[in-house]
Amino acid sequence: MTMDIVTAAEKDSAQAVIETERFTLRPPRASDAGLLALYAGDKRVADATRSIPHPLPPGATEAFIDRALDPETETKSWVLDGAVQGLSEVLGVITLKPLDREQCEVSFWVAPSFWGTGLARTALGALVAANPLQAKTMFASIFQDNQASARVVTACGFEYLGDAEAYSVSRGSTSPTWTYTRKL
Repeated sequence: MTMDIVTAAEKDSAQAVIETERFTLRPPRASDAGLLALYAGDKRVADATRSIPHPLPPGATEAFIDRALDPETETKSWVLDGAVQGLSEVLGVITLKPLDREQCEVSFWVAPSFWGTGLARTALGALVAANPLQAKTMFASIFQDNQASARVVTACGFEYLGDAEAYSVSRGSTSPTWTYTRKL
C-alpha cells in the first residue's frame, strides 16, 4: 500500500474530481512528477503539444504541478489516474484553459503505451459531460499530423471550425492545425 504525502496546496484545491469507469480525472499531485516526466519527456508526446519542450528540462514537471495546484491558476489540469482499476497512476493529462465569453480550450495527451485504447476519448467525454468551468463552448486545436487526436475530438461531438497555425515548443516551429468547437 502506498500513501501519498498531501501538500497544503493539494488540500486547498477545489478542483473537481471526475470519475469514469476506466480511471479518475484528478488534480496533479507531487507524487506524479516521475511518471509525468517520463511520459511528457517522450518526443512523440511533446511534438503533439504546443507547450511541452523536448528534451524536457529539469524542473519542468515540478513547475507544471506547482502551477496546476496554485489556487490562482485559471487553467485547470487533470491527471488520468488508473490506479483504482489496476492501471498506472498517470495515464495522461487533460487541461481546460478558460477563454473570454464563457468559452474554454481543451488540450490533452496520453502516454504512448496507452495510445489506441480509448483513454483520451473517455477523458474528453467525461470532461465535456462534467463541464467544470461551466463553459458554453469548448475549442480544441489539433496539429494536422495528429489524426488520432482529431478522431478523439470528433468522436466527442466537436465539429471542425477551420484551419490555423500554432507554435510548438518541442518542434521549434509553427505547424498547421485544425480547430474544432463544441457547444455545451
